Amino acid sequence: MIEAEVVIDGETTSRVALTQTAVDLVRMLWGKHGPLMFHQSGGCCDGSSPMCYPAGDLITSDADVLLGRFDVAPDGEPAQPVDFWMSREQFAHWRHTHLTVDVVPGRGSGFSVEAPEGVRFLVRSRLVDQDG
Repeated sequence: MIEAEVVIDGETTSRVALTQTAVDLVRMLWGKHGPLMFHQSGGCCDGSSPMCYPAGDLITSDADVLLGRFDVAPDGEPAQPVDFWMSREQFAHWRHTHLTVDVVPGRGSGFSVEAPEGVRFLVRSRLVDQDG
């Protein structure tokens, strides 16, 4: 498992991680689609699943929070940063959670790049204290 780089001002603990299975899938998808990004929306459609897009395909704004940045490059390779975003509204509800992105069998959203692979990304969460 790898933890994301801490990017939120004033925080010292990562808010999001990728399981090794997720890292392996992200590396494979990077090979097919180029640089990637995640977005965890607060919407109704697959709102509990992180969506993976080619970097820049989903335009983020002040309505989104960057939770972390992963370097998914294999050892010795140039950095391959993958940003993980969440809607600000969703973050307000989930601000006391740490998210772990995993992979499970099944078909995800047609908009997320893993959909044709027969698997989907899934978030598992646990409570944390980010205020202290």
